[in-house]
Amino acid sequence: MTSAPSDEPAISFAGVTLGFLEGDVLRNVSFRVAPRETKVLVGETGTGKTLTLKLAAGLLRPDAGRIQVLGEEVSQMPEAVLLEFRRKIGFVFQEGALFDSLTVMDNVAYRLREDRVDEEEVEERVREALRFVEMEDAMDLRPSELSGGMRRRVSIARALVTRPPIVLYDSPTAGLDPVTAQTIITLILRLRDMYGVTALLATHRLQDALALANFRFDPDGNRVVSLSGNGVRSSGEVPQTRIMVYRDGGVYFEGDQQDFLHSKDSYLRRFLVEPEQ
Repeated sequence: MTSAPSDEPAISFAGVTLGFLEGDVLRNVSFRVAPRETKVLVGETGTGKTLTLKLAAGLLRPDAGRIQVLGEEVSQMPEAVLLEFRRKIGFVFQEGALFDSLTVMDNVAYRLREDRVDEEEVEERVREALRFVEMEDAMDLRPSELSGGMRRRVSIARALVTRPPIVLYDSPTAGLDPVTAQTIITLILRLRDMYGVTALLATHRLQDALALANFRFDPDGNRVVSLSGNGVRSSGEVPQTRIMVYRDGGVYFEGDQQDFLHSKDSYLRRFLVEPEQ
């Protein structure tokens, strides 16, 4: 997996607006995601979090503004070019979006087979991806035989099987119990810290953002360890995790966890005290 060049953002939104018949959902949205950074997009239901991910993947086109991903402008890219470009992006859908009629093996292998990858390499890479999410033993099962957390892990395996430099996560822990949710967060940490994956993650769970900001995965010890300070690498690289909050169709807040936790803003404080939606 490779990242965008360090002198340019991996993802950039500039003045992006998107609306439907009932009106604009996103209005003049601008933000940047640096290579290897995890940007956690927090907001209430209906604030445009999932739409932002679809725009970044080129699944939707904005009404106005520019979207650049890995140095290419996806907002103006022809559909034929987009089909090839999307192979550089992994997308983890909220409900897994697995094909019920296919086995776990065939679900994870789907995109590789579309690309006509040699079958021997397909099996090797599928096993590698499933081993990463600790689901190799489930290769012959179907999605209906899996728990919600297991389906989410298979979805992550499917997203990373093409070794993309960017992964987009749509509420990856929604509906999961705390233990299973932590398992998913650990997998996201592993992708970030072992492979340098850039991530844009949409959620209404602030605890997901804080977990990603406060911990890292230590590949030498094969374990999650706590970060000191505010989550900035000791080498001086960009913060690994930043939080962005949507409200009324725009970016209401953007900063690191310390900025968020120390804010006196009443709207931001709601995410600290309100129960999960």
